[in-house]
Amino acid sequence: MTASDTSENLDLAASAREIADGSPSGSVQKAAAGSVAVTCATTRSLDEARTVLSGVKPEPVRQAALDLLDRLSVGG
Repeated sequence: MTASDTSENLDLAASAREIADGSPSGSVQKAAAGSVAVTCATTRSLDEARTVLSGVKPEPVRQAALDLLDRLSVGG
């Protein structure tokens, strides 16, 4: 783990929080983005975040969260 890993995760958390805040209440997108935000804020690396998100249930939220993490981590 490096300081840049941690700051990258915090940047991803902030981006995911913005997406969650702009998503409709009760939507899969809001749940997924909220999961990514909390996970990235509390993990030290992208790999650790991915591992934690792989345990999210239900499956549609898990898949949406992993997809969002992938998009955010490549800058999109």
